[in-house]
Amino acid sequence: MPSKFAIAVGVLLTSASGFAQSLPAAPHRRIVTVSPAETRGNEPSIAVNFNNANQVVAAFQPAAIAYSSDGGQTFAVAELPAIEGWRGGGDVSVAFDNKDRVYLATLHFDKLGSASYWAHGAGKNGIFVRRSVDGGRTWDKNAAVVKAFQGNEPNLEFEDMPRVFADARPHSPYAGNVYVGWIEWQLDQSIILFTRSTDGGQTFTSPIRISTHAGLPRDDNGGLVGFVGTVGADGTIYAIWNDGSTITFTESHDGGRTFAPSRAVVDVAPPYFGGAGGIPGVSRAMGFPQIAVDGREGKQGGTLYLVWSDYHNGDVDVFGVSSTDHGRTWSKPVRVNTDAIHNGIDQFFQWLAVDPVTGDVYVQFYDRRDDPANRKTGFTLARSTDEGKTFRNYAWAEIPFESQQPAFLGDYTWLTAYNHKVYGAWTEALPAAEPPANAEHRRGPGTAVRVGFADFSDTQ
Repeated sequence: MPSKFAIAVGVLLTSASGFAQSLPAAPHRRIVTVSPAETRGNEPSIAVNFNNANQVVAAFQPAAIAYSSDGGQTFAVAELPAIEGWRGGGDVSVAFDNKDRVYLATLHFDKLGSASYWAHGAGKNGIFVRRSVDGGRTWDKNAAVVKAFQGNEPNLEFEDMPRVFADARPHSPYAGNVYVGWIEWQLDQSIILFTRSTDGGQTFTSPIRISTHAGLPRDDNGGLVGFVGTVGADGTIYAIWNDGSTITFTESHDGGRTFAPSRAVVDVAPPYFGGAGGIPGVSRAMGFPQIAVDGREGKQGGTLYLVWSDYHNGDVDVFGVSSTDHGRTWSKPVRVNTDAIHNGIDQFFQWLAVDPVTGDVYVQFYDRRDDPANRKTGFTLARSTDEGKTFRNYAWAEIPFESQQPAFLGDYTWLTAYNHKVYGAWTEALPAAEPPANAEHRRGPGTAVRVGFADFSDTQ
């Protein structure tokens, strides 16, 4: 059953502002607010059911679900059963499998331990997966345990940033498998762990380590951060993360039982933008990468794409590369944002998706190109129809937001696409005069989660 907040969700945002945008509007754009007014929402994820594109599910923290049965035009908020004995949860991600089931992965903990050094003094923590079989409307009462600590173990570690994804490829020998990858912070290092489910998310295998090289034990610069995985047409799993100033890549050809030794494939700047190296008006930002694959090109798999953001040009820009040989070699980086280079304007918090029907490549990101002061923040959708060689940029958000105090936008946005239609989720800071009533975590400006829709069906 939808919650009492459902009436407030699914309202089209309209703009009477005279704000001039330098970019054309994303075609048929529609922006919906999915977080209830009293919730300080951030760190969203979004997924569309490839078997039934009317089903779109968005998640955001603190762990909450908004679902749509009309292709993302309107949303209602679902009642999400609590996990007994655990606090609400965050670091959410969602994914559909090949049988119309949708999965939610969440991180739960009681305390973090030392700032930026979470394995020291951390307590009870764990990663869980919940499932819905009706497009996100209702959810299983019991959650599957991926890995959890009660806080009193001699080998207590801290699990972080889980990402769930599924094999929904029609010709894959592993279709229906559900996968989760994440970071484990230990006292002297950080590693990437991985697990899989072959029974529809009911149980998961014992985690395996897939990072050959360990990172530092901090979550600012030097740690392993930002696991993202994707599945090719033949069931091959491709996964990446940041390791210091490189993007690291690995792959599995046996449904996640084993992985090739991970290796650095792209040199980048450090992925964490905070402190003196931060972005004005944002408490922190992450530039960690995403990976996606074009699944149209037969059982051997298609072109791979990577995107990330960093400050190679002084200000923060979004970059992308591609590989046509399954990740062995990669193209030279392409700048995704199309404003002038070295203009002192930041583009950040990108996310990547490839349309499995058309092969078009989409990237979304926060964008300040329309404010010479680099403060007002819009949201841009970029599209490539030539395999990532060039991108055209579109204004997705209708009006920019600005925060006088540093806003916590989370650590990521999210994007998905299917058959010319694109669905994005991101966080915006609310004006000072409109803080959420009774908001949780009252520090800093209020925030709201938006879902954007665009349709390129009639666009060349």
